Amino acid sequence: MSDARLIYAAGFIRSATVSLAGVLLAIHLGQIGFSATTIGVVIGVGLVGASLVTIAVSVRGDRWGRKRVLMAVAVLTAIGYFAVATAAGAVALFALAFIGLLNGMGRDRGPASALDQAILPQTVPPERRTWALAWYNVVIDSGHAIGALGASIPMLLMRHASMVSVSAHRAAFFLCAALTLAALVPLAALTPRIEVAEADSAAPFSLPDARSRGVIARLALLFGLDSIGGGFLGSALVAYWFFQRYGASEGDLAVLFFAARVLNAMSHVAAAWLARRIGLLNTMVFTHLPSSLFLLAAPAAPTLGIAAALFLAREGLVEMDVPTRQSYVMAVVKPNERTFASGVTNVTRNAAWAIGPSVAGALMQHVALAGPLFIGGTLKIAYDVLLYRSFRHVRPPEEQPGRPM
Repeated sequence: MSDARLIYAAGFIRSATVSLAGVLLAIHLGQIGFSATTIGVVIGVGLVGASLVTIAVSVRGDRWGRKRVLMAVAVLTAIGYFAVATAAGAVALFALAFIGLLNGMGRDRGPASALDQAILPQTVPPERRTWALAWYNVVIDSGHAIGALGASIPMLLMRHASMVSVSAHRAAFFLCAALTLAALVPLAALTPRIEVAEADSAAPFSLPDARSRGVIARLALLFGLDSIGGGFLGSALVAYWFFQRYGASEGDLAVLFFAARVLNAMSHVAAAWLARRIGLLNTMVFTHLPSSLFLLAAPAAPTLGIAAALFLAREGLVEMDVPTRQSYVMAVVKPNERTFASGVTNVTRNAAWAIGPSVAGALMQHVALAGPLFIGGTLKIAYDVLLYRSFRHVRPPEEQPGRPM
């Protein structure tokens, strides 16, 4: 099996567990006595841990060995799920969420994902870069879809195995831990071809050149703004909003988030097709901005059906900037700068992402249940406008004048 397919296989497993956990995490922690504020802090602490590991990967990952790093991240992630399954007190959970890189956002955007994005362009010719990343994201969101559907597992265990709710939710998180360890199988089969040449990784750390540093810094700041908005909109808190506002059951939420992830997956292929016609940056902005408008309209919906339709309309567009953004970043830096660029932009996104949940949880508890949707949508619109103004003249090599799209 090719290295790209092995990366896809491990990513599918990882994303399925992240999605399952994203739907169930807040509901489970609420059932065992944690407040919305504490739940938000747990999610934020896990994201801080993931961000610090991503920093380490960006500056040392090529020297440590990409395969070795991916396997280590899988083990740490399994620890995080085990911590949720056995959670008793908040202090212990905070510590283990940090160590275990606990992701309650429902989307696979941790250190392993950042490293995957640096590896995949190395496995294909430049003209296939966007498509390789698009198919990667199709696989990731297919995993997200299956994981969201798997959020019905506690309900099935309660109905058919006579388990109480808390025990059924714990079983689901034990399953997440086991599946994450199963991802070690495809990772162990990766070949040395995914590694950076020894001569390029001999130094413990080297910065990209001045031009690349400037591009990476500007992109990282803008992606950070987008992620602060995204931090208000993680799956755990959006599911909690549907649960509280409309009385949606876990079965309803499983189907809803399954449909959302299917739409996400389909949108990646559409994004690669569209990018060949209008360019990477235009695809990023002109699909992402209307998705935020759908999000802002959702809290005004009088029924669950209308709110769900607006949410799904948003999900059909919001992920079209993902493969295009990844391809754009990999295209505007040199090949030996890709791990650093991917790591820095991803860690900025994750660190900014970690701000949102803690604030959003308190906002939902003390101000307005739909407050995170309004704030998140507004920040994302600001990001789209600033990104377009800042980078509309910075084109990847394949979009230079005189080159076929």
